[in-house]
Amino acid sequence: MKEDTSTVNILDKVTKGEDSENEIKMKIARLLSQLDLHLLNHSLKHISLEISLNPTSVKNDIEMLKNFSGKGEQTVLESISYTSDYEFSNGCRAPPWRQIHGEICYVLVKPHDVETLCITCSAEGVFLNGGKTDNEGEINYERKGEIYKDLVTFLKEKSAKFSENMSKQEKRFSDKKEKKEPTNEPPEKEEAAPVQKAITGSGKRTLEKNQINFGKSQMTKRLEPSLRWKATVRFKEYRSLLRDPQEEKHRRRPERSGPPVKPGRAQLVRKSTEKIEEIVSESSSESEEDEEPLDRQEANADLPSEYWQIQKLVKYLKGGNQTATVIALCSMKDFNLAQETCQLAIRDVGGLEVLINLLDTDEVKCKIGSLKILKEISHNPQIRRNIVDLGGLPVMVNTLDSPHKSLKCLAAETIANVAKFRRARQAVRRYGGITKLVALLHCGKSSAELAQSSLYDARDVEVARCGALALWSCSKSYTNKEAIRKAGGIPLLARLLKTSHENMLIPVVGTLQECASEENYRAAIKAERIIENLVKNLNSENEQLQEHCAMAIYQCAEDKETRDLVRLHGGLKRLASLLDNTDNKERLAAVTGAIWKCSISKENVTKFREYKAIETLVGLLTDQPEEVLVNVVGALGECCQDYENRVLVRKCGGIPPLVNLLVGVNQALLVNVTKAVGACAVEPESMMIIDRLDGVRLLWSLLKNPHPEVKASAAWALCPCIQNTKDAGEMVRSFVGGLELVVNLLKSDNKEVLASVCAAITNIAKDQENLAVITDRGVVPLLSKLANTNNDKLRRHLAEAISHCCMWGRNRVAFGEYKAVAPLVHYLKSDDPNVHRATAQALYQLSEDADNCVTIHENGAVKRRKMENLFENCHLCQRKVETHLRCVARSARDGSGSAAGVMPHGLHRWKCSVCTVTRRGSKDASSQ
Repeated sequence: MKEDTSTVNILDKVTKGEDSENEIKMKIARLLSQLDLHLLNHSLKHISLEISLNPTSVKNDIEMLKNFSGKGEQTVLESISYTSDYEFSNGCRAPPWRQIHGEICYVLVKPHDVETLCITCSAEGVFLNGGKTDNEGEINYERKGEIYKDLVTFLKEKSAKFSENMSKQEKRFSDKKEKKEPTNEPPEKEEAAPVQKAITGSGKRTLEKNQINFGKSQMTKRLEPSLRWKATVRFKEYRSLLRDPQEEKHRRRPERSGPPVKPGRAQLVRKSTEKIEEIVSESSSESEEDEEPLDRQEANADLPSEYWQIQKLVKYLKGGNQTATVIALCSMKDFNLAQETCQLAIRDVGGLEVLINLLDTDEVKCKIGSLKILKEISHNPQIRRNIVDLGGLPVMVNTLDSPHKSLKCLAAETIANVAKFRRARQAVRRYGGITKLVALLHCGKSSAELAQSSLYDARDVEVARCGALALWSCSKSYTNKEAIRKAGGIPLLARLLKTSHENMLIPVVGTLQECASEENYRAAIKAERIIENLVKNLNSENEQLQEHCAMAIYQCAEDKETRDLVRLHGGLKRLASLLDNTDNKERLAAVTGAIWKCSISKENVTKFREYKAIETLVGLLTDQPEEVLVNVVGALGECCQDYENRVLVRKCGGIPPLVNLLVGVNQALLVNVTKAVGACAVEPESMMIIDRLDGVRLLWSLLKNPHPEVKASAAWALCPCIQNTKDAGEMVRSFVGGLELVVNLLKSDNKEVLASVCAAITNIAKDQENLAVITDRGVVPLLSKLANTNNDKLRRHLAEAISHCCMWGRNRVAFGEYKAVAPLVHYLKSDDPNVHRATAQALYQLSEDADNCVTIHENGAVKRRKMENLFENCHLCQRKVETHLRCVARSARDGSGSAAGVMPHGLHRWKCSVCTVTRRGSKDASSQ
């Protein structure tokens, strides 16, 4: 910056001839002033480049991310929600004592590929905090990572799936922006022109500066596009749809001096408030319906004539007598209420309030007409929310007590449409709707009459159907599921399941399918003998009913007893036959899911092999959506636990498509495909194919996956691959950085990851060169840190890994130095015999060091009772190991060196055929 000396030159002329001392003081003062101005400009330049968030921008980001979150693979997130529902007047949700630190709010985000993140949004930026504490659920406010400029940038860094789906959204944004910008720019210029004329002097300069800063911020946003564009697009679309008719009449009137109120602004604010309330659902069965897509078709400049005709009818509803009201309702029902324009026309002039008020009248005809219209228009997501805001649900719940069956049916159907989001389901439960809906299932018939469909009264059947439909919508909440169970809904649903009315069976099975995700329900379903009827309804010709029955079996088949019941009632054959129809992907996903869960039982796998289901499943490994592939691969993973099925999969050409699926990003699919590949790798011929297709390298690369379940599954799959590969040691060393990656995974906090990695290290350490490498990478101290664990699965594989790692250098001594010996002795108290065997093997290797012998003896390993309990099924092993440990004790007492030095003459290594552990034994061990 070039220094401005003009003021100093002027000062020279003014003070010429005056005292030189004053002249110097004035010059210094002016120079200091210039320096101050220079520093101020320099600071402002840097400050303008920094990102400073505010509550409005954070809220907009969160609201937009909510709109595109859900369970689908195309959504950017599974869920996003605030930790607090209370919003202060300044827009912040953080407590006041945290707001002074610049913090705005705290958000719980569940991406598709990583665990739930607890995020702090502050004026400085977005960062990861310590999460919620276990005791009181308070937030640990301490920052745990770097600060990012906004929420989207943070999530791009943390979640690969979010970044991928965001890229798709950004591409759509670019395409739409090119189309919309030419039409949007001219009005903005025309609107800005009169404003600029009124600005003069310093105000104009201020506006120019603001425009420059605005341009910079816009450039920054182009570099990092977010989801906010969708809000802008929607707002413009809604504005054209929701424009008040009075505004259309007076559009050409002169503008007021104050800022105009944009139509739809109140709705946008209300929508934001509603979205904040829709936090992560209580149940895993919550679907994307909680975050319904809000995209609308482009509205024409001129609304159709039906829009104005419906608004006239609403006026008659407001001011007419009883006869006029009934006629207006009938006339309104003649319109196509499934059309969005007609739905919005009713809402825009206050028709919803009138329709809900009519439900409080005593006129049955008015109530029926109102409910018929509400039932049709409540398919619209915004209408649903407006009905809840206006208090429509309590009135509908009260209508369920009406003696008129038509009113009950219409009220229940409308509740079924409205209860598609969490807040509505809460309202139904809060006003006693669950109990009343369960009461509708009685049908007015005894259980003996239910088997005879001819005895049904059509109206009673319809009442029960509508009640089941409403319960289906409400059952997406865990609390509502419990309320249905406590209200006695399960026996009634079981009774209705025996009917032959398909329109009744679909909502009944749908409700059972939702509720079967809870263990209490699965126990009740078995007690009511519902599985038999589910299998029976699989034989129906209705594809939707087949889908829901298969999905219910999928949910219930977590229990072995249920899997056995499905086999006993002939459900496996029907499921196998339904695999032949692949046109209906939703049904195919449900059927393959049921087959997957049923395949957990070996008896069912044998049946599936008889029904040729395995060959069909192999054929479904290509050209299918991911929801089908997850189930197909999961079923094959269970079936391939048997040798015959592994051979069958190989002969059917199933290995190549399985290996190809290892490059995907779907977490559930990766977990299942790694298990299937690992099961196939047990067979040497299949392993050759996997190795030729570079499958081992793909499995190794999955150890870098951020999801713990994928890491663990990949590590388990690597174990048979290493065991059944020729030159396995050379293959493992060929992966650059592979051994270091495995060792670093011992720092994980996930027990399953640790157990699987220990198992992999056990196989890796069988090669001396690989053992030397992982020893240099610090495997001994990392294994030693894990010794104090109570997890038997981890104990077993940890002991095996320690046993094999003792074979190199001074690793035995190092394990003793890192205090790993004493905890291993306590493993002998476990109830798992596999832990006993692995521990005995590890103690045998460690006892080759004298100091370890002392530690083993001091911790009470040499006790006859322990030895008898430890190897009660193997008397030979018990006798020989007991002899060895007596020598360990003698070595510890005498200080005479290792146990091997004091062993009785003639003992050498022998292999126990029962315990599969190499120990010291007599020469005639094999003869014994």
